[in-house]
Amino acid sequence: MNETDNARPLLPVAVLISGGGTTLRNILEKIDAGRLDVAVKRVVSSSPAAGGIRFAREAGIPVDVLPPGEFADRDAYSRAVFDRCRTAGVELVVMGGFLTRLTIPDDFVNRVTNIHPGLIPAFCGQGFFGHRVHEAVLDYGAKLSGCTVHFADNQYDHGPVILQRAVPVLDDDTPDTLAARVFEAECEAYPEAIALIAAGRVRVEGRRVRIAPA
Repeated sequence: MNETDNARPLLPVAVLISGGGTTLRNILEKIDAGRLDVAVKRVVSSSPAAGGIRFAREAGIPVDVLPPGEFADRDAYSRAVFDRCRTAGVELVVMGGFLTRLTIPDDFVNRVTNIHPGLIPAFCGQGFFGHRVHEAVLDYGAKLSGCTVHFADNQYDHGPVILQRAVPVLDDDTPDTLAARVFEAECEAYPEAIALIAAGRVRVEGRRVRIAPA
């Protein structure tokens, strides 16, 4: 789909990655299938070894590799990341497995999204990422898990929740099997949330996110 197909121009986004780029690949596949009206203008990777860089280059998307160790502190690193986004004309920043904490500037408040592999406010916060979340869910004996798409702020897993999807926790689950089930939900939930933002249907009121009807 291109910008001539709709009256509404495609939302320009940047995707931030650190590893395999599964979120980036999923977004690009949804765009190619005509299910997501955004244009990925820039990919920023925190690691030169990130596998997701290949997906960006195959799609002809400019890539900035910004290792955090090359910057004086988190604020300097964050300025570099968001300067790249501004230069590309980005209106929404999508964190896709980005493992470096950022300081979000005022002009990007409620314009940075993240997905967490759990149902916030449970099993979230500093140290809860990846398989650690699924291990904690199983250790606690929870019967539901899932994923949460939220706006990122300057606290861990704290910004306003856009949408959540629940999945059952089965009696014979391992962290790997639970992770796979949650990942399936993530692959649908994240593009859905981005699509709602692109359609202008998302409004933030304090900590509550209102979704306007289609």
